[in-house]
Amino acid sequence: MPPHPETWLRVTPDGLFCEPGGFFVDPVRPVERAVITHGHSDHARPGHTHVLATMETLAVMRARMGEDRAGTTQQPLRYGENLTINGVRLWLRPAGHVLGSAQVCLEWRGSRAVVSGDYKRRRDATCAPFEPERCDVFVTEATFALPVFTHPPADQEIARLLRSVALFPARTHVIGCYALGKAQRLISLLREAGWDAPIPVHGALMKLCVLYEELGVPLGPLVPATVAGKERLVGAIVLAPPSAIADRWARRLAEPIPCLASGWMRVRQRARQGGVELPMVISDHADWPELLATCTEVEAPEVWVTHGREEALIHALGSRGIRGRALHLVGRGEGEEED
Repeated sequence: MPPHPETWLRVTPDGLFCEPGGFFVDPVRPVERAVITHGHSDHARPGHTHVLATMETLAVMRARMGEDRAGTTQQPLRYGENLTINGVRLWLRPAGHVLGSAQVCLEWRGSRAVVSGDYKRRRDATCAPFEPERCDVFVTEATFALPVFTHPPADQEIARLLRSVALFPARTHVIGCYALGKAQRLISLLREAGWDAPIPVHGALMKLCVLYEELGVPLGPLVPATVAGKERLVGAIVLAPPSAIADRWARRLAEPIPCLASGWMRVRQRARQGGVELPMVISDHADWPELLATCTEVEAPEVWVTHGREEALIHALGSRGIRGRALHLVGRGEGEEED
């Protein structure tokens, strides 16, 4: 009889540890061997000795941390490529979260666990779509694991933005978005909606936009968003970090309309507290129906929840005959906070 994953995959102060393989998945402290699901800073930390991830995630880590802090040795692994480490078979499946994001699939002595990292189920032209993998234990996030979080179609939110731009042609729309994944997805959505104009981008976002282009994701013409030439930004859609949309930088623009693209914009109080005039509910995480559907689709009799609204998800899964367990992993953000 295959061993239960809890006998060989356990939570430690450093993170989730595969004991027979001798490696961690998304460790929160520097370790000897790390497998990284994606490049956001609550999953990809500096200082590991050996790092395994997709080619794209390794490139993101180098861009964000520097060559010397993204792993002493770096091993890229393609989606679907098999690797055996001390008897543990390991392969990666797309997670659909950001470029290069992966689910870590592990099999030992006939027992299979899938560590999904962060994921979404919506179409995104800037990254490979999520692929479900059948398993005995599915390890999931629960960032938006409450029934209130049902995300609208992203193109519907982009259409709201473009209507506002048409209604206020003398003002500058400034969208707060995160540097990795969200900024590039917004640009792609705007291009799909027919917005062909050069898009001004805050300097804090430009490096990863350039990297996406280098990795084969077309974004169209981008220009630096400098307040010195604010007259050129009248009527423009400007992308900036969330922290910039309400500070002096944004206030120096031509009558800016602060916008913010996040799943948290479903909570209107958050928008009001942040001074957001145009909240855009666009998320790179699975919403409530998608979390439940995914946990059913992978056919795992047991689901482990890393962070987020664990109790609600575990209760809902229990009513569907799926056992749930909260891992209470430390060091995980709220999913769409600035990292």
